[in-house]
This record gives sequence, C-alpha cells and structure tokens, in this order.
Amino acid sequence: MKFSVFQVSRRGGREKNEDRMGYCYTRESGLFVLADGMGGHPEGEVAAQLALQTISALYQKEARPVIRDTTEFLAQALLAAHHQIIRYASEKGMLDTPRTTLVAVILQGTGATWVHCGDSRLYVVRDGELLTRTRDHSYLEQKSAGVIRLERINRNILFTCLGSPTKPLFDVAGLVTLQQGDKLLLCSDGLWGSLSDDEIVRHMASKGVSDAVPDLVEDALRVGGEHSDNVTVLAMEWETPDAFESTRGISTDSIMEGVFASTIQAGVLDTLVDELDEASIERSIAEINEAIRRSAARKA
Repeated sequence: MKFSVFQVSRRGGREKNEDRMGYCYTRESGLFVLADGMGGHPEGEVAAQLALQTISALYQKEARPVIRDTTEFLAQALLAAHHQIIRYASEKGMLDTPRTTLVAVILQGTGATWVHCGDSRLYVVRDGELLTRTRDHSYLEQKSAGVIRLERINRNILFTCLGSPTKPLFDVAGLVTLQQGDKLLLCSDGLWGSLSDDEIVRHMASKGVSDAVPDLVEDALRVGGEHSDNVTVLAMEWETPDAFESTRGISTDSIMEGVFASTIQAGVLDTLVDELDEASIERSIAEINEAIRRSAARKA
C-alpha cells in the first residue's frame, strides 16, 4: 500500500483538548481512527483515548497482516471500546460515564470500510467532488433526512455515543474501491461545525493533504473565534505505486511480515479481548445503571 497522511489537533477556545486521533498499519492493511470526547460529561479525553487504544490493540491482534472480515471487525472493535469505557467508569465508581464519538476506517487491498458512532465524520473526496460522507447520529441530521419531525433542534444533541449506559448505535459502511487521488478525511465537529461541506471539499480537492489539512484547521479556528471547539483532522490520500513519488507519503511495502507500526499510544489491558462478549458488556452497563439508581434513591 502507498498513501500520504497528515493529522493535526488544536485545542481552540476550550480549556482542554478532548479529541484524539491516530493511525496504524501493517504491510497490507491500515487503520485510521478519530474520537471526540464529549463535553458535559467527565473525562471525555479518557473516553476518546480508551477508544483509540482499544481499537488499535484489537487491530494489532487481528491484522496478520490483514483483517479477515473488516465489517465484523469494526463492529466488534467499536463495542469493545464502549465496553472498556463502561468498565473504566464502573471500576472508578463514577455515576456519570465518560463518553466519546468515534469514526474509524480500515484500508485493505484497494478498498475502504468504515464505522462511526456520533458526529465525528468521514468525508471521501474524488476528482474534486464529495463522493460520500457519514451521517451524524444526531437529531438534526435525522430531521434533515426526514426520519424525525421536530421543529427546533440543537445540532449538538446526539442520540448515541460510546460510554453511555446504553448500547451504542453505529453504522458500518463500504466497501468503497479507492482510486488514485482519492482523499479520506476524518474530523471532529470542531471542523464541520465551522465550515460547510463545500468548503471542506474545496480545500481537500485543491491541495495535497499535508497542505490542505493545516489550512482547513486554521479556517475552522478563525470562524469559531475565541469560543472555538477542539478541531481535529486526520486525512489520507490514496496513491497507486506508479503515482507515488515526492508526496512525503508512506509505503508499507518495506514492512516485514508481522511488523505493526502505530501512532496510537499503547495502554489497553491485554485481557480486553478475552473478556469481550455480549454478556460482559451488559453486566458492565447494569453495574453503572444500578449505581445511578442507588445514588438517586439516597438523594430522595
């Protein structure tokens, strides 16, 4: 595989940056992940980091050197990340759980498959046009799609995320066959909340990712002003071998069999894979809900 990649995250006008992003790859497969820890709940940055670490750890375990079933892997990895966040909150006795959105993409062969939960987005740009983008799990997006009918909706209200004491809803999409020059952009709502889809696509179409992404982020921060949200972008440009020249890109061809490269910080417990099943997830959720119930009973 040959691709160019660029990532950047800025705090904006917030007290701290709760966004996290990173990528990892083997000789024949690549994983790109972005998570946006949710404000209004404790330790959003922890939720985002746990999500990245969990998915990366599972990817490292399963990509030998490819993921056998990318659709199944992304669904199970997302649930595993949710479980890790719930377990973290349960072990700390937290009554309000850390929460995060998530978007993740796997590249294998010439194809891309992705999963998302919440309102962190994936854009796919081809020949200067928007090929597709994810649809947010928010009431505003569902209203625009005609799924629900409400008169006044805050765009920030999501109906699902990782870390909530309910099982997350998510969408897995693909397989999209990539062509030379295709660009994939993962971003937090700090970007698309300030810039329109047309502006994002126009930036991505006009330059390579290493030039387009910094300009995009600076524009979003400028529009957001002193109260700008965290702005995080991870973008990749797909390149065929004969087009891969001087773009400061990555070639995985020289990676030895069994070698795994990653920009994501390690730290997830080795036991997470063995402990992941439907029953353990439900038990963890039940523990959180029971703690909330007991706390409410004491206050009453």
